[in-house]
Amino acid sequence: MLVLKGSQAVLETRVSTTKYPWAATMRNKLMQEGSLIVKDECLMFVKDTEFSSPSAAAAVIHGGQANGLTAWKNNQNKSLKQMEAD
Repeated sequence: MLVLKGSQAVLETRVSTTKYPWAATMRNKLMQEGSLIVKDECLMFVKDTEFSSPSAAAAVIHGGQANGLTAWKNNQNKSLKQMEAD
């Protein structure tokens, strides 16, 4: 899954990162690498960033556990799960 430069993520992490710290760890790594920066009241991707799965990308953007098959939607509001079923 490719998240494009200019995409935004929530600034705060969710409570779920206490039990499942992967998203918080990845966000910190991307910030240290300079791929993700704090801008205004959110995080912003400053370069295209590839993730191993839709859920990994969604977890970083949402600040905690997320199901990428339902979180990602196209401009017709169809989720990846719905598109896979078609």
